[in-house]
Order: sequence, then structure tokens, then C-alpha cells
Amino acid sequence: MNNTISWDWDDGKRAIADIGEWKSSYQWVEEPYVSPDGEKIAAVVKPPDDEVFTICENGALWENTFDKIWYPRFSPDGRLTAFVSDAGEWALAIDAQAPEEKFEFAWDTRFSADGKNIIHLAQRERKYYAVLNNVPWETGFSNMTGLAISDDGSRSAAVVQTIPFKEAEIFKFQEGCYSVAVDGTAWGRNFVNVWDIAFSPDGKRVAAGVRTSLYDYTIAVDGIPWEKSFASVWEPQFCPFDGSVTAPVRSAGSWLLAKDGKILWDRKFFQLWHHIYSPDGKKIAAIVASAFGRWTVAVDGNPWQITFGDMVTDAVFSPDGKRVACLGKENEKWTVVVDGNRWDTYDMAWQPVFSPDGKNVAAKVEKNGRCTIVVNGRPLKEEFAAAWNPVFSPDSGKILIKAIETGSNENKYFRRVMPITDISG
Repeated sequence: MNNTISWDWDDGKRAIADIGEWKSSYQWVEEPYVSPDGEKIAAVVKPPDDEVFTICENGALWENTFDKIWYPRFSPDGRLTAFVSDAGEWALAIDAQAPEEKFEFAWDTRFSADGKNIIHLAQRERKYYAVLNNVPWETGFSNMTGLAISDDGSRSAAVVQTIPFKEAEIFKFQEGCYSVAVDGTAWGRNFVNVWDIAFSPDGKRVAAGVRTSLYDYTIAVDGIPWEKSFASVWEPQFCPFDGSVTAPVRSAGSWLLAKDGKILWDRKFFQLWHHIYSPDGKKIAAIVASAFGRWTVAVDGNPWQITFGDMVTDAVFSPDGKRVACLGKENEKWTVVVDGNRWDTYDMAWQPVFSPDGKNVAAKVEKNGRCTIVVNGRPLKEEFAAAWNPVFSPDSGKILIKAIETGSNENKYFRRVMPITDISG
């Protein structure tokens, strides 16, 4: 589902809100957040002469106030969520409405791709739950981490502790006290440790990295571990077209990519992790160390020539699967890398975004305390006090810029749609 089709893609610039007015009107204004379509901007605020908090959205306050508010986030369909506390109890409010279901604490909001399903973690009476659309799992657990959700958001899973043990019960711990709970039901097998949960694209299967003993690591799929163990493993992924499971594994001092327990890439690396599939499932890219301390991206096992000494992160495929982009960091400076070719360097950069046709790449970057948007290596002329990730139009011909401006428009938030050619030529 493409949420961007119904957005306003008419060329032009619109003022949405004056953040400067907020700062002069309220005791406290926290970091603002912007909706995916750029039509809304919101921040937690503290009204004058009051000890409660609320949210200011496009200049208008929520009708309800709360003791505390944190982690405001817009869903993909434009709803504004935030954790709110009233009389010491927490809930996830959606568009200012807090549900009756309350918890001692709540955190980690997640959304389905279309935004219709909203999931978070919560704790009540020393038990932990995943909560789907404000309905908690029927079963709570004494420990829970690593929330994962299916693409459609209808299913959730997390690492849970199924057997209690005390600090001195070392042998009990080694027998395995952790598992994966899916929709509140734990797998029928326990492990020493569990991490990096992944759902299959259809949401029907779940895989995770597990430790079957103090020294043996492998991947478990629906609770069943691979037959072969390794010295270590990273996050598994399901292939989009054949249901197989791949994961980076460490064997004989090197890292390789394995598929269903067997080595897939015959090339060895000093490190290999964060692997991703192209949308059609025919290609795999991964962040690798092709030499000690030198990071790059490998596509189908073939590393780029360009390397970085600090890190490589945020790798992403183009929608057509033909291109890969990422961020590279060298000597504390960031750059965007597309198909092995680097852009200019910046103080900070954010995950690059491909246009739907895969021909253009844009990224938010920061230099000297100012942000801008770069398209195909060429920066927008304007610089901003703050900006959010750009979005390409469905036809790939335009780009949406969401930014708080400087100069004569100091602290004013604008939504702007412009042709890509105005930036990239």
C-alpha cells in the first residue's frame, strides 16, 4: 500500500506552524515531530502557570492534559500517538484520546506499514505485555525485550523469560530460561538467550537468533533450531519469495552468510551483519568488513571497493532492486554512498531514500548546525534549523521537503513540494 498517493503533491510552499510562537507561549516546548505527509507538526508543551502537560499540534492544544507525556510519534496514516500518565498510570493516547486500559509503564510504539495497527510494550503488576491497539496479550511475562511486529501489524513477538531463576542459579540459567512469545504464546522450547526476532513477509512464521548452550549459537525458526551451530549469529531474515531463512554466522574465525543452516556466500569477511533483501528477494546486500577495521557493503557477496574506518549503516535497496545506498562514516564525518560512489561529507547524515522508479536518491544531511536535503549528490540551496526525511512523489518527479526555516522565517515550519529537477538539475 502506498500511503503517499493521496497526499497533496501540488508544487508550492505552505506555512504550517510558527514554532517561535509556541516557545513564547508555553513554559516548556520539547522536540517537535512531523507527520509523514508533512501536514502536521506537534510537540509536548507545558502551558503557562500550570503543572500539567499537553501536546500542541499545528498551533492547537490537545483538549486533555496529563501529568506527563513522552514519545510522541505520528503513525503512517497521520494519527498522533504519545504515552501519557494520569495519576501514575500510563496509556497510549491517540489523537488526544487516552484509552481506559492503563499500565504501570508503557514504551516502544510500533506501527504497521499502513498505520492501522499500533503496538507497544507495557508493564503491569510485575508482568510485561505487548499491546495491540490497546489490547494487551492475555499472558504476561516476568521479562520481555526485543519487540518485533509483522508487516501488517496484526502479530507481535518478543523475547520472554519463561522460567524464573535467581542470580546464583547458574546451572538453571544454562539449561535455558528464555524463549520467543508470539501473540502471547511462547515457543515450546527454551534457550540460554534469544535475540533479533524477525517475521516472515506474510507474518505467519518467526525466526530469531538463539544460544543453545554457553558456546553454541544458531537460528531458530518457529522454535526449531537449525541443525548446525556456529560461534555466533546475527539477525535472521526471511527471503521474500521462497520462505528460506538467511543469517550472518561466524565459523572458523570468519563471518559468512548462511541459508537454512548451510553456507550461502562462500566469501569470508571479518564481520558481516545487517543484511537486507531486495524487494523481489533476488538480491542480498549486507554491511561487511572486507578488511580488518574497514567497512563497506557487499551485494550478493561482492564488496564495494570503497571502505570506511568508522562505520557503515542504514543500507537500503531501491524499489526495483537494482541499486543500493547507505551511510558511511570516516574520521567523524558522514557521507551518503550510492552504488559504491560517495557524495560530499557532512557532520551528520540520515538514511537515504530512493524515488519509486529507483533513479533518484535523496537524504537529509547536517553541516555546521544547519540541515538541508541533498538529491543525487546536489544540495538544496536553502539551509534549515531542522528538517525531516524527504519523500518522493509516487511518479518520482517531485520531492516533499519538511523543514523549520531560518532567517526571516526563523522558527517557522513549512511544507514544500518541488520538482526534483529544481535540485538535481
